[in-house]
Amino acid sequence: MARRSAKLNFTMEEDVRRDLEILIPSGLRSKVVNEALRKELDLIRRKGAVDKLMQRSPSAKEYSTESIVTALRRDRDGHR
Repeated sequence: MARRSAKLNFTMEEDVRRDLEILIPSGLRSKVVNEALRKELDLIRRKGAVDKLMQRSPSAKEYSTESIVTALRRDRDGHR
């Protein structure tokens, strides 16, 4: 199933725009930007989930750093 697309209007720093135009062929730029943004949004969601978890039970022993990292790694690997 094809994904729907929408045109967006936003600003980009000049050096980022220049690198994008130099390094990525014009037919692939939307794909590259979409993939990079998707990865960044996933990271933001994960950080938010960990913050929320730690706020609910900051002293809970069942949530060790190792168990959180393991769960996040498993989740991240499931999205590749």
